[in-house]
Amino acid sequence: MTPPPADAPQGSESLAESVRRTLDAAPQRWLSPKWLYDDLGSVLFDAITHVPHYYPTSRERAILEARSADVARLSEADTLVELGSGTSEKTRLLLDAFTATGQLRRFCPLDVSAATLAAAAEAIRAEHPGIEVVAVEGDFLHDLDRIPTGGTRLVAFLGGTIGNLTPPEQARFVGAVAATLAPGDGLLLGTDLVKDVDRLLTAYDDPIGVTAAFDRNVLQVLNRELGADFDLARWRHEARWDAEEERIEMHLVATEAQVVRVPGAGLELKVEEGESIQTEISSKFRVERLPALLEPAGFEVVEVWTDPDDDLALTLARIPR
Repeated sequence: MTPPPADAPQGSESLAESVRRTLDAAPQRWLSPKWLYDDLGSVLFDAITHVPHYYPTSRERAILEARSADVARLSEADTLVELGSGTSEKTRLLLDAFTATGQLRRFCPLDVSAATLAAAAEAIRAEHPGIEVVAVEGDFLHDLDRIPTGGTRLVAFLGGTIGNLTPPEQARFVGAVAATLAPGDGLLLGTDLVKDVDRLLTAYDDPIGVTAAFDRNVLQVLNRELGADFDLARWRHEARWDAEEERIEMHLVATEAQVVRVPGAGLELKVEEGESIQTEISSKFRVERLPALLEPAGFEVVEVWTDPDDDLALTLARIPR
């Protein structure tokens, strides 16, 4: 399959600008996955993480349960930053481990959903009253400069979210994180690993239909924010495996020919039956290739941990002192 072009490397785009650039793109219409995560989308994604078929959350949790104390000890950080924090549910394992050592002074969750961010920050303040919580509403691709400075910082980027970026975007992102950090600061990176294709497809198209509802919700975002007239009943969710790129793709497929108007982006789309809009990619990684992702940006790999089934990897890297 032909991948969509890399997302814009310049400053943050508005929804209208982004949709205008991508939704009528050839040969593949697509949307930036960040538009999936409005307040409802964030709630639906949290529900996905509790679906039995969606293994990443439980596997990453298993690694964190076993290794959070090691992360705290090896990172020597007094500030924990979480990018794309969502509910910060798994991060509580790290917070507990850091708190147990007495070294944590500050927690900074960064997320695009204001409601989810506020709820998570309030809960963490209540659970850890001795820690300063600095919540940042923003996009991890464009708002890294808003991360608080000072101390020794550990940036956590969990959930395999880096897989939502194309390889060029991954390299730019890791480079941008490295440029934000100081010597001694670290990165804790979660990556989903290549595995049985049937397991992957089921994880991204669960039989309960939660992922489908999450995917179609992005059309409702365009209807609400840009005055579009998508009929959600005329679009079905589909997960695909791209063997060459080693990634899952999520698509919304038109069940019939239709014309869709998006006034807020100045678009009128003629869509054929079977044509799709790609809404997300999720690249899968191999442990032996992780240094090639991190080292060119200036990181040194400190440790790599996997769960017992080798489904996910958690990598601790650091900017050398």
